[in-house]
Amino acid sequence: MIYTPDTKKAIRLMYEAHKEQTDKSGLPYVFHPFHLAEQMDDEVSTVVALLHDVVEDTDCMLDDLRKMGFSGEVCEALDLLTHRKGVPYLDYVRNIQSNPVAVKVKLADLAHNSDRSRFDRMTESDYKREEKYRAAMRILRGEEE
Repeated sequence: MIYTPDTKKAIRLMYEAHKEQTDKSGLPYVFHPFHLAEQMDDEVSTVVALLHDVVEDTDCMLDDLRKMGFSGEVCEALDLLTHRKGVPYLDYVRNIQSNPVAVKVKLADLAHNSDRSRFDRMTESDYKREEKYRAAMRILRGEEE
């Protein structure tokens, strides 16, 4: 990971935003965005990975991120990665295709969310979610039928 001032600011914000949350496997949520960020190879995608769920899952808004000094490039990718209510999931995924940073982060997100080793046992809803994630990965890789 690249520890620039923006990366450190994103780590602090991500931690503060998600510190009380757990993921679907019951683990502290902060490990998920940090895991994604460690896979990124540049500052913008690292910051986006760290913040990819902040707008969707907390009270923080895109305007707040802009006021904090995050770049337009970061905010554009985060805007696309924010799944809004009423937008069908696969339409949301198709919109992500327009931004290479958002695609890179979302593919890492989907891969981590699909990692069965994170779960003690898989439920029917886990298998259904995994199918949805596989369809999303095909779209983002340009393999959609």
